[in-house]
Amino acid sequence: MSPRERQTSSGIPLEPVYGPADAPGPYLEKLGFPGAFPYTRGVHPTMYRGQLWTMRQYAGFGSARQTNERFRFLLEHGQTGLSVAFDLPTQMGLDSDHARARGEVGRVGVAISTVDDMAELMDGLPLDRVTTSMTINATAPILLSLYAAVAEERGIDIAKLGGTVQNDLLKEYIARGTYIYPPEGSLRLTTDLFAFCARSMPRWNPISISGYHMREAGATAAQELAFTLANGLTYVQAAVDRGLDVDEFAPRLSFFFNAHNDFLEEVAKFRAARRLWASLMRERFHPQSPKSLLLRFHVQTAGSTLTAQQPENNIVRTALQALAAVLGGAQSLHTNSFDEALGLPTEKAARIALRTQQVIAHESGVPSTIDPVGGAHFLEALTDDLEAKARDYLAEIDRRGGMLAAIETGFVQHEIHVAAYKHQMDVEAGRAVVVGVNQFVEDEPEPPKIFQPDARVEAERAERLRAFRAGRDPAAHERAMSALERGAKGDENLVALILSAVKARATLGEISDRLRAVFGVFQPAKTL
Repeated sequence: MSPRERQTSSGIPLEPVYGPADAPGPYLEKLGFPGAFPYTRGVHPTMYRGQLWTMRQYAGFGSARQTNERFRFLLEHGQTGLSVAFDLPTQMGLDSDHARARGEVGRVGVAISTVDDMAELMDGLPLDRVTTSMTINATAPILLSLYAAVAEERGIDIAKLGGTVQNDLLKEYIARGTYIYPPEGSLRLTTDLFAFCARSMPRWNPISISGYHMREAGATAAQELAFTLANGLTYVQAAVDRGLDVDEFAPRLSFFFNAHNDFLEEVAKFRAARRLWASLMRERFHPQSPKSLLLRFHVQTAGSTLTAQQPENNIVRTALQALAAVLGGAQSLHTNSFDEALGLPTEKAARIALRTQQVIAHESGVPSTIDPVGGAHFLEALTDDLEAKARDYLAEIDRRGGMLAAIETGFVQHEIHVAAYKHQMDVEAGRAVVVGVNQFVEDEPEPPKIFQPDARVEAERAERLRAFRAGRDPAAHERAMSALERGAKGDENLVALILSAVKARATLGEISDRLRAVFGVFQPAKTL
């Protein structure tokens, strides 16, 4: 057995066997009961005995009509929540007919520029009965405003809408890169969305604080845990500094984690995340409501572990990762399709991914008892170790002046780069086995059929935008845009002004351009 096999992905040494002495401490203080502080065993008293997790399949490609068809397909096959992927131009605040959008329209997600696009995307879907998750960040206030405007046009009170918008810009600076504005402007938009949702959309989660993308970039489980919670604390502090009461917005914060290959470490990571967040919120912000201490989270299985070689092996990887998320107490789950290392998921692959969740939910017996792994000596010791490693990182971040300073100086990025490099060296040296890649390799047959979005979408989108702009009231449009620009220069809540602008038929790109003119555009510093 190699040294690599005697430690977790976070470098935690593993003993041959564990017993009660390996996870000492008062039971009630460290574990407690489900639904009670410190929430190690779950955020709800009954967990899945009361209600199963929401089954989401992340989907989006081509036009709004094409993605709507995929949503209907997934709902017909038992999906219980919508999850929208947007194309890169939409993520970067560019309309589909912008010169910089060429070649990217509808490629890695759905193209959305206008309220008409959003109406087509959600055509025939029960917005007041299904929750919708939108993976969008720099343009999150615009996409949520488009969604709210469509609901209002259908006569639905936006206070009844449920769902989540990712709206996590800090991790974009760290690991993903779909930022637009500098941190100050981004934090303002984020906290404006907190305030707007608290007062107008109380069932909506205004942020999904995401460790997923940092893990995809190469972070270890301990780094994912620490850096995600550090980002969360930064958002809470920014909102409090803006004058919001912590109990006004904290109960609607949500998180987004990765489920990776090290099965038991992942289960422990989710348990440690709940306990650590509850403790940190109590220590630093002293909320009065117990709901402000809850870490509710969505999980997606690890896209970075999917292999183009022997892609059917990805079904097994995804099933194990999904089981880790369920044993860890996730509130919502997306399972990757086995062909995603090759291209966008086919309908067959998406159906298998959804069926994976349904087998766990209805055949495995795992949801029949609350926290079935609680009290396992090894698991509790690993939970303690991950919490300790995360606290060490948090102390170092505080020493460096907080998460914004740690990002701006490149500390966080450097730590992830080092971890990613070490893992890749382990794979190349054979110390870390990837089945079908560096061991158990076979001659590959012809690759399976790969799904390709319609190449005609880009031209069709340009024509739709031309007609959309020609059909609006120019004076009403300019009044709304001028009000938005004045608000950005002042201190008004920008989400309310953006909602007015989309109702006046402003496009996503036009709104983003007005905000760029005020906030500027972020230029990343060199990392360490």
